Amino acid sequence: MSGLQCLASENIWFDKHRYDEAETRFYEGVNGPSTQVKSALQQPKGRQPKRQHRNSSSHAGGDQELVSRMKSMELENQALHKVVTDLRAAMQKLESRVAVLEKSPSAAPSAKAVPVQAAPVKQAKVENGNDDDDDDIDLFGSDDDDDGEAERLKQERIEAYAAKKSKKPALIAKSSILLDVKPWDDETDMAKLEECVRSVQMDGLLWGASKLVPVGYGIKKLQINCVVEDDKVGTDILEEEITKFEDFVQSVDVAAFNKI
Repeated sequence: MSGLQCLASENIWFDKHRYDEAETRFYEGVNGPSTQVKSALQQPKGRQPKRQHRNSSSHAGGDQELVSRMKSMELENQALHKVVTDLRAAMQKLESRVAVLEKSPSAAPSAKAVPVQAAPVKQAKVENGNDDDDDDIDLFGSDDDDDGEAERLKQERIEAYAAKKSKKPALIAKSSILLDVKPWDDETDMAKLEECVRSVQMDGLLWGASKLVPVGYGIKKLQINCVVEDDKVGTDILEEEITKFEDFVQSVDVAAFNKI
């Protein structure tokens, strides 16, 4: 049998860990546990606190999240309480206003109501201590008298309103018109043209400011403003009156028309 076969038939290498443990125990009994054994023995103990620390950190994170959620729910609850309080206050205000409005028509008399005077009660005539004649007694007055009084008051109020309305001045509709008056050429005397335009006078016409506006080729047009009463003066009448000055005026156009 060769050396390799002898080693293959030996079973000592399969039980090596037993011999290592026996040797370790022997030396521990003599000299105490070695540093490697201590580190090997302490290593599992050191890992357990780390696991506990991880577990405690996870528990702490979960508790913190729960606390934050509770705080947010408390804030939402407070906000809802505030909204409910505001709604209640608004409802109370509305109820009070409705109550006041319901009472006001009955409390405040109408301004247009016609005062009706109470009919006088006629005293019964007692003659010789005998009151058998009930025909002379009128406890409620006459309806015809009440109707006549109300009609008279109504007529007086109508007349007073008509008189007050007649005193107010009637509103006069007016318009502001901007006219463009064009000459024949650049040799036209524009001062004389403006004088001719302003010479047009009629009831309800008031001339305003004017200026010369260049048109081209040295020609300028007269731009003049006027205020007219719509019922008395129209644009057609103005154009007709101004174009009568044929020596100076070529044409008249309405540049702007505004109601006042």
